[in-house]
Amino acid sequence: MTAKRILLWGLTLVAIAAIALDLIGSWNQPQFQSRLELSQTDLLLQAAQYRGDSNAAVLTDRDPQKTALEAYQETRSSVEKAISSAQTQIEASPDSSKPLTVELAKQKTLRDELDIRIGILQTQQNQVDAALKSWAAVTQSSQTLASRNLRSTAETLTALWQNTLPPRAEPILKQNLTGWFRNRGLEKLYTLEQRSNELTELRAAEQQSAQQAFVKWISANAVPTIAIIVGFGVLLFVGGQWIFNRKASLLVGTNSIRWTVPWDYEITWQVLVVGFFAVGQLLLGQVVVPLSLLALRSTFQIDPATFTTRDRAFFAFFTYILLAAGGLSVLYYSIRRYLPLENNWFRFSLRGRWLLWGIGGYAAAYPLVAGISWLNEKIWQGRGGSNPLLSIALEGQDTIAIILFFVTAAIAAPFFEETFFRGFLLPSLTRYFSTWQSILISALIFAIVHLSLSEVLPLTVLGIILGFVYTRTQNLMASVLLHALWNSGTLLALFLLGSAAG
Repeated sequence: MTAKRILLWGLTLVAIAAIALDLIGSWNQPQFQSRLELSQTDLLLQAAQYRGDSNAAVLTDRDPQKTALEAYQETRSSVEKAISSAQTQIEASPDSSKPLTVELAKQKTLRDELDIRIGILQTQQNQVDAALKSWAAVTQSSQTLASRNLRSTAETLTALWQNTLPPRAEPILKQNLTGWFRNRGLEKLYTLEQRSNELTELRAAEQQSAQQAFVKWISANAVPTIAIIVGFGVLLFVGGQWIFNRKASLLVGTNSIRWTVPWDYEITWQVLVVGFFAVGQLLLGQVVVPLSLLALRSTFQIDPATFTTRDRAFFAFFTYILLAAGGLSVLYYSIRRYLPLENNWFRFSLRGRWLLWGIGGYAAAYPLVAGISWLNEKIWQGRGGSNPLLSIALEGQDTIAIILFFVTAAIAAPFFEETFFRGFLLPSLTRYFSTWQSILISALIFAIVHLSLSEVLPLTVLGIILGFVYTRTQNLMASVLLHALWNSGTLLALFLLGSAAG
């Protein structure tokens, strides 16, 4: 065995171990889908105030406050399970519990935040005793700064719904609550203090914000609704073609599309392990990024914990560009002696039907991935982790941050990942597997390297559709467009939901 192959085997074992640990670690992290659904719930609560509660019938056939309470209680149950799981693991292996301890603290803070909101929702359902119990649990939290803020909020709300006036109630409510929940607390305060003018102004302002929330709710749901309707049409067409015209159908003809692969499996192995893992995940993730953060802290006295949303957006963009540059450099170095390749390799062409394939693939992907995501959430019960960039994007209302998120997720990521997984990996696999098997294997690897258990199934489905679109067109413009549309749609929903939180 050569030294190169020994090195590749070593890096492969390290890669497998690191990926496995990251996937296992994501088990105790909440799915972002749960948080996204709560943001949609908050937007619906605000929108339902538009022209009174009667307008809620336009949005939902149920009481939006009751629906919100059920959603928050379900999420709290998932968080409680994650807390219990983390505590069990810490007790089982106390020597390696530091990351779990940090995650446990985050989960407890999240539970307190949920209890605050659950209590307010319970008061609107005339469940004041239950609300007082929810807030009592928060007042017994630890002494961290975040917990102290939550505790003061819980104490203020408890006093208000016991019909007493606590000190500094108004600034506490305005600082620690947002949107519909803040308005309910202020409404109770102004009612007790008999401040009719402030109460009138609050309700007028709420009508204005409710109208904006209504428009945002419609906007946030318009693209998914259209995509699902069109997507079902595309799926029915493809399925009908397969049933009635099987020999000439798109699905059956896919296996006949192949590439001439001039390199063997070792080059493919080298690009995947060295280009994506060793350079991207290991060198950047474990060496360059931590050293950069350490340099910021020691040399410039900048604490990364104090990064603004814009700072984190820029850092994510810079890190991703380094990862992509490293991976593509290894790819070029590995195959340069085989250049020039045939014209169906790494082709970016504005000719042909790539636009139709990209849009059609996006539409077809939406109902499939949405259905798998719904099933996936039930299987993992709200756990399994998600891309951390999503939560940052949800918080980001800074224009520069939004631009950076868009460039990272809708331009840089599709270009790099499609070049790597569809442009190189998928065709390379066709030397040893059928085209459909190659599409499936490349999609599964694509999903796994995102390092979240909850995203493996949905991203595998998305990867299969990306691979199918690329195979049928042999034009990376089609799969890049599909990928960009998918990420852009997600970002649009995040920004609309995040902007409604104030």
